[in-house]
Amino acid sequence: MKYRRIFIISICAFIMGISNAFSQNGGLNLAVNNKGLSIGNSKNFTGVRINFRDNDVEKINGLNITLWRAKNNEHGVVNGISLGLVSPEAGELNGLQAGLLGVAAEDQLKGVSFGLLGAGSGGDIKGIAFGGLGVGSGGSISGFCFGGLGAGSGEDFTGIGIGGLGIGAGKDFTGIGIGGLGIGAGEDFTGFAFGLFGVGAGQSFKGIGIGGFGIGAGEDFTGIGVGGLGIGAGENFTGIGFGGLGVGCGGTLKGLAVGGLGVGGVNLKGIMLAIGTVKVENQGSLTGFSLSAYNQIKGKQNGVTFGIVNYAERLNGVQIGIINYVKENPLLFKIMPIINFNFE
Repeated sequence: MKYRRIFIISICAFIMGISNAFSQNGGLNLAVNNKGLSIGNSKNFTGVRINFRDNDVEKINGLNITLWRAKNNEHGVVNGISLGLVSPEAGELNGLQAGLLGVAAEDQLKGVSFGLLGAGSGGDIKGIAFGGLGVGSGGSISGFCFGGLGAGSGEDFTGIGIGGLGIGAGKDFTGIGIGGLGIGAGEDFTGFAFGLFGVGAGQSFKGIGIGGFGIGAGEDFTGIGVGGLGIGAGENFTGIGFGGLGVGCGGTLKGLAVGGLGVGGVNLKGIMLAIGTVKVENQGSLTGFSLSAYNQIKGKQNGVTFGIVNYAERLNGVQIGIINYVKENPLLFKIMPIINFNFE
């Protein structure tokens, strides 16, 4: 009789303990001070936690395994390893995250993340992220990311990005970008970019760019550029440029430029080579050497031009070609065959 009472009291205590664990923590915890093993929707826990669907989680440290998408979990923080049959989701995911469909964080995705379809964060992504279809961030991306179709950040991208179709940053891109179709930065690009179709920066480009069709910068281009069709800068170009059709800028072009049909700018400084035309816009200048069928300097030429037809309004140097014309030369020396010159 005595042992029966002790057994009954023990069973009651055990049931009360389980009930208390579920009522306080939302799960069955085999733990001390919320450290150990948890089965269910524990709000705060350290250790191994297994749950069907996270809901209003506060902070989890350790291994967190979920079977379904989270609900109302945008403020939760999970540190450690997050595994989801569908997708781990929280406000912050820090550590190693893997989801059969994807990985999603409201504010920050940090560490190593793998999603069969994609990996994304409404805020920043830091570390390594793989997305079968894509990787996306509403904030910045820093680290390495691979998106089967593409990868993009709403703000800055710093690191290495590979996208089957393309890579894009809403603001600055710093690092290495490889895109099946193209690479783009809303503001500045610094580093190396390869786009099968093209590479573009809304403001400045600094580094090495290779674009199957072309490369463009809204403001300045500094570095080495290879464009299947062409290379263009809204303001200045400094460096080496190879354009299948042409290389041009709206301001000063300085360095070596090779264009299939033409090279052009307001001021050209260096070596300019083109099959078709090397052109200096009104009131501009050429300083250096130019080789093309037609060298058209609508300003001042300082140096040497070599072509079939050479035209300059003012000359401080030499023209070599079949027809050489200098607008401001004396009447008898305006048009000369083979060679024309003037030295100030």
